[in-house]
Amino acid sequence: MINMTELNNKELKLDTLLKDMKSVVIAFSGGVDSSLVLKKAIDVLGTENVKPVVVKSELFRNEEFNQAIELGRNLGVEVMEAEMAELEDENIVKNTPESWYYSKRLMYGKLDEIKDELGFNYVLDGMIMDDLEDFRPGLKAREEFGVRSVLQEANLYKTEVRELSQQLGLPVWNKPALCSLASRIPYGEELSFTKVNKVNEAEKYILSLGVNNVRVRYHHNIARIEVAEDDLMTVINNNSNITLRLKELGFDYVTVDLEGYRTGSMNEVIDTDTTKLV
Repeated sequence: MINMTELNNKELKLDTLLKDMKSVVIAFSGGVDSSLVLKKAIDVLGTENVKPVVVKSELFRNEEFNQAIELGRNLGVEVMEAEMAELEDENIVKNTPESWYYSKRLMYGKLDEIKDELGFNYVLDGMIMDDLEDFRPGLKAREEFGVRSVLQEANLYKTEVRELSQQLGLPVWNKPALCSLASRIPYGEELSFTKVNKVNEAEKYILSLGVNNVRVRYHHNIARIEVAEDDLMTVINNNSNITLRLKELGFDYVTVDLEGYRTGSMNEVIDTDTTKLV
């Protein structure tokens, strides 16, 4: 149960933080967290002092970028587009736990350049309190570039972010969490466009069947499908078509994970103290 008085106080703190910043560049994905940052920044600072940026990459779906740009327009602000070539960076292609650091360095570096070009004061991201509970090597890159996580600074958790977003009329208030397609491939197996695209097309097909959210994890050409319990029967009822489509994409075997959909499942097999595989 959300304490509404506490949530109102956190929103006031968020407003105060933004007001003191005066001008901001926002790492904008179109997900609920960064959308709340954008909405509140516009309300507090005005569109002239806010610049949302989508940083395109081979490791995210083009559909997500297009939706983010459209959402920005609906909020009354033009979204700037930038690009980063993650699959050209050998530190990212190696796909170790530390690859997330190099990925974040690329993104924050792009945003920092844009901030300086515009003469703005801060770069903001959409990290929330829940993110502190998972393995996040990208935090080091955030610190190196002085990026601010205002939702964390206001002590906001995901349930509170969704509640506040719904109150503000954001259409993405209940949107599932987004994550790089690299998160579907186990650490130690090098990334490639072929593998990433195989996962992407597999997930898009399963989503087209009416599933709300899905992860297709890539295990040496075995597809491990994660869906919520409510969507499990949809997958089972469409098992023949799913198997056929995923084998057409190049998977040898198709499986369903009985533990279901969960974010960060690839992090369950690493030692977060040493960042070595266990």
